[in-house]
Amino acid sequence: MKPRTFNALHRRCGRLLAPLCVALFGLVAAPAGLAEPMHGISMYGEPALPPDLVALPYANPDAPKGGRMVIGEPGGFDSLNPWILKGRAPWGMGLHVAETLMARSIDEPFTLYGLLAESVETDAARSFVEFTLRPEARFSDGSPVTVEDVIWSYETLGTQGHPRYRTAWAKVASIGSPAPGKVRIEFTEPDRELALLMGMRPVLKKAQWQGRDFAQSTLEVPIGSGAYTVGAFEPGRHISFVRNPDWWGKDLPIARGLHNLDEIRYEYFADPGMIFEAFKAGDLSIWRETNAARWHTQFDFPAVTSGEVVKAEIPHRRPSGITGLVFNTRRPVFADWRVREALTLAFNFEFINQTLNLGTEPRITSYFANSALAMQPGPATGRVAELLTPFADDLIPGTLEGYAPPVSDGTIRNRSNMRRAMQLLEEAGWTAEGGTLRDADGRPFAFEILLAQGAAEPGQVVDIYVQALAQLGITPRIASVDAAQYVERTNRFDFDMAWMVRALSLSPGNEQRLYWGAAGADQPGSRNWMGMASPAADAMIDHMLAATDPEEMVAAVQALDRVLTAGRWVIPVWYSRATLLAHSSDLHYPARLPLYGDWPGFAPDVWWHEE
Repeated sequence: MKPRTFNALHRRCGRLLAPLCVALFGLVAAPAGLAEPMHGISMYGEPALPPDLVALPYANPDAPKGGRMVIGEPGGFDSLNPWILKGRAPWGMGLHVAETLMARSIDEPFTLYGLLAESVETDAARSFVEFTLRPEARFSDGSPVTVEDVIWSYETLGTQGHPRYRTAWAKVASIGSPAPGKVRIEFTEPDRELALLMGMRPVLKKAQWQGRDFAQSTLEVPIGSGAYTVGAFEPGRHISFVRNPDWWGKDLPIARGLHNLDEIRYEYFADPGMIFEAFKAGDLSIWRETNAARWHTQFDFPAVTSGEVVKAEIPHRRPSGITGLVFNTRRPVFADWRVREALTLAFNFEFINQTLNLGTEPRITSYFANSALAMQPGPATGRVAELLTPFADDLIPGTLEGYAPPVSDGTIRNRSNMRRAMQLLEEAGWTAEGGTLRDADGRPFAFEILLAQGAAEPGQVVDIYVQALAQLGITPRIASVDAAQYVERTNRFDFDMAWMVRALSLSPGNEQRLYWGAAGADQPGSRNWMGMASPAADAMIDHMLAATDPEEMVAAVQALDRVLTAGRWVIPVWYSRATLLAHSSDLHYPARLPLYGDWPGFAPDVWWHEE
């Protein structure tokens, strides 16, 4: 429905997780009953930083300005509008050019501080949120950022923008301006996160888009209010973002020590494998390594030994998220959880991890592993059990009883797990005949694994996995497509199995609907690649969003984690407790690292150049 417009810490965190729990919910005091303007807003409790903050704690307010960072990206781009579904826009467009009313601190689970808005106001029930704009806020062309720009941006993104904006917009009852310089948004239902989400929508210049179809991709440069403007670009090859010396917000305390580089340039490569070679050759400034074995064995090239390139490990305290091979359960072959469990048993993680990572990386055991939000081992107990019990008849086995990804003996044959896999396949109606797995009608077990061209690590994993599947009489097809086709096919759910990455935060919210909600199961462009439509998952997300204290929120997330993990929607691989990052020695970052580590808001935001 289109809105109308008018003028407790978890008790069982355990000794090892206690420091993380404190970081998660160190401030749990309830907000005041009466609404009043604040300099920031937090999901729970009060913002950690005071109104008179000098700079973000992980920024260097004395960082020099100048220099450049060159980043390699796979694929290409054919649009400069990153806020719609159509087209492929550069990764940096939404980060460097447009601004939001509030800015996020990546040193807190979910806390925002004023950026375009000088203050935010809400009530204890979070039934509304009201922002007061900074009168000095300007777009890069010198025109003021107005209430009209904000309202138009929110309505347009909510109705014509990318699907990721629509879930929250559906809960907006009204948006308008009750007084000059103020924007007020009222909500249709309880959802504590909505007040924060409304502070994170990009604000665009209304006049630039008048008379045009916002939903169509374009190469016209958007006018934003951010610290950077678009410089030289060539579609599909490169784009530069140039620091605006007249940026209106350069003296804001929250901006001190940020946006130090004069130029941020993205170079695009058709083959992702070429990006590492370009970095080794000195054509790129920074490289994020995802393969632990390569980090330990292949970083002895001349630039490293001479000191021109520095290796750094950036630790973090965020959830593992989920990375691995996702089953598209819209396909009948993957509809039965026993089939998904059988194919997970055939995935010899211990052998693959030793082969590709020297055995150094921990496995993803749940979607929120490495955090206090992760489900606890064994049967569900306490509040988690209470939340899930009403759905017991429809839950996949293991949800209430406890589930963990199978562990192999580490040998290439993986005999015990393969025997169990075959038993499950037979229970599901599949039998091996003449070395081929077939159903009751004699049709072979056939499916396709979709991969992006040049994705070396997924390709290596799949190569080993395919050899294991042969023991079960299964020979999947491998489809390696370019980046554009990969995005297009996954947006349409045109795949059987694909490599999926979902990064999760310490403050899960409405994005969980886009990832796992039933409403997105058949919505093109949603992130629900597996096609799950679970009433229990939807209920846990609802409960999480309505929770008014951290203990209840943790219980809801742990219950959701059980539904996700026991659903066997994804064959999980590994995660890293630190980002492995190599960079030019003339680029620097502060010694004080944020809670989230290497996360959007860290690089290139707080980095600087110094010979």
